[in-house]
Amino acid sequence: MKTYIAFIRGVNVGGKSLLPMKTLVALLENLGLQNVKTYLQSGNAIFQSQEKDAPVLSRKISAEIKKSRGFEPGVLLLELAQLEKAAKSNPFPEAVSEPKTLHLNFLASLPLNPDLEALNSLKSKSERFLFKGDIFYLHAPAGIGRSKLAANAERLLGVPMTGRNWRTISEIIAKAKTYR
Repeated sequence: MKTYIAFIRGVNVGGKSLLPMKTLVALLENLGLQNVKTYLQSGNAIFQSQEKDAPVLSRKISAEIKKSRGFEPGVLLLELAQLEKAAKSNPFPEAVSEPKTLHLNFLASLPLNPDLEALNSLKSKSERFLFKGDIFYLHAPAGIGRSKLAANAERLLGVPMTGRNWRTISEIIAKAKTYR
């Protein structure tokens, strides 16, 4: 049985795409997923499944949410080892002391033509980023709410992405490790 971490994109943000976590747990359990746990109200779930094909399972979860809730969010599934590798590859280790300022944005696919020049032109003096494989690391000490870089990164990379701050990544890794 595999342990998966699901990052469900854009739920419970600004009163839109509402998906209570109790509903998410029930929905995932109805799909036959086991040991379902959620973290926060922003679409983070950890569970186990016999399904070996993450993209197939991701599409099933997204379709079930559409059937149940009327909207079809992007669902990114990672195995614990993938999330741990992303965390270990953090290019800004000094930023972990302020975990809300460090963000890992997971891309739905590899960008074909990312506009790195435009990304560089948007970053403030305090911001740093690194685009590495299918992860866009962002350190935004002033917060992402004011960041032009954060607001435009997805468009300039050219692929959907979903992000979580370092605190969330760390907590999810700790919870997922209990499945071992």
